Amino acid sequence: MRHNSTRLGRANLDRLPPAIRRPAYDRSRVTPGIVHLGLGAFHRAHQAVVIDDCLAAGSSSWGIVGASLRSPDTRDALAPQDHLYTVAVRAAEGTEHRVIGALLDSVVAREKPAALVERMADPAIRIVSLTVTEKGYCHTPQTGDLDERHPDVVHDLNNLDAPRSAPGFIVAALARRRAQGLAPFTVLCCDNLAANGHTVQRIVTQFAALRSKDLGKWIADSTAFPSTMVDRIVPETTDADRDAVSDALGMRDAWPVMTEPFTQWVVEDRFTAGRPDFAAAGVELVTDVKPFELMKLRLLNASHSALAYLGYLAGYETIADTMLDPHFARLAAQVMEEAAVTLTMPVGTDLAAYRASLLKRFANPALHHRTWQIAMDGSQKLPQRLLGGMQDRLRKGLPIATHALAVAGWMRYVTARDEQGRAIDVRDPLAAEFAALAREAGPVAERLAPALLGVEKVFGPLGTEPRLREAVTTALGRLYKDGARRAVETLVSA
Repeated sequence: MRHNSTRLGRANLDRLPPAIRRPAYDRSRVTPGIVHLGLGAFHRAHQAVVIDDCLAAGSSSWGIVGASLRSPDTRDALAPQDHLYTVAVRAAEGTEHRVIGALLDSVVAREKPAALVERMADPAIRIVSLTVTEKGYCHTPQTGDLDERHPDVVHDLNNLDAPRSAPGFIVAALARRRAQGLAPFTVLCCDNLAANGHTVQRIVTQFAALRSKDLGKWIADSTAFPSTMVDRIVPETTDADRDAVSDALGMRDAWPVMTEPFTQWVVEDRFTAGRPDFAAAGVELVTDVKPFELMKLRLLNASHSALAYLGYLAGYETIADTMLDPHFARLAAQVMEEAAVTLTMPVGTDLAAYRASLLKRFANPALHHRTWQIAMDGSQKLPQRLLGGMQDRLRKGLPIATHALAVAGWMRYVTARDEQGRAIDVRDPLAAEFAALAREAGPVAERLAPALLGVEKVFGPLGTEPRLREAVTTALGRLYKDGARRAVETLVSA
């Protein structure tokens, strides 16, 4: 990293080049109204940008306090620069830079869990939002229920005021508000979970009921959990990205975020204690988000995962690299085509235009979104992204060959050995279980596919469906025989 002598901060915003956008409001007048759990790149490039727009429009009581559940890295990078950071919007035509001021403070939950609970219980906090990834909810993705045996859940039930998990923090704070006679905050999930608001409500109320049935009932009756759909591609920030942003700013930003021009946020308009003027910042407020959520999960996320697993196996480092191969571009389009018939959208929704926009976004050469990054946590993502669409197609008696190849790509990936025999750094809560199954089965599709399909936490009863088992086993056999690149070419040329 280059060592610029000046660090981005409140005192030197006026020294930024004129082309750099900066907060269009007096930050000293902003007070916190939101606690956000999961202070990662996605939140900082998506929800925090929307809140920044809301603050500029006059909603000064909606600043954000961010909480990292485990790692201090983000706090340590942003605290010395007054929690200001840059969003670099990259397109083929060039990059636009914007400094975001919506984040007022950050905490690390594991350092002082009781302090975070206290902050969430403050009556000034009216929304607790989350981007903790699918695995952060301590649930079983196939059922949407709380995993009562999850180590963090077991810990939190025995340490009520020093939780580790997102559900544990939410329940601890809501319990304190109830004891103090305060209204509950709204729980606003911004992760890719099926029916995310309803799912998080179920998880939280199940957790609360394990503490007290009355608490569980109070949360179920009085707390709003609106469902949402979020969409923006946010790659991991590299040192080269930091250098480029520092050059543009003329000063150092320790942790900028990279993203694309496209952004979308669809939110059910159900809030317990008010909300910012989201509509003025471009948020789509609806009564039912489910059609939009399924559209995104089954068109964008499913094709993204297919490109990630099969593209990685074929040797492509980024999604844009993968899309330069016309066979993989066709693969992404076919995943969307297979999924589109499972959707029922509101009148006026242009699915063809949406699919075309996705293909263009995936091919953005300025966005270096690594296949390895998207491949993380597949056990949590597959049920929502791929398996639901496969199940609906099977109900309609339709073929599932393209989705099956994507699932087979995941299976080949989680063996932790690529096509050249090199180790794959598999990041997944069930990585050890998958590796053990792969060692026992060996590189034989007829043994490996049934073994992985038998993992209840991922596939549930769908893993025993004969048509799915046959399609996935056949696809995995083709991957072992021909390799990913040739298998994709064969599929899309059929």
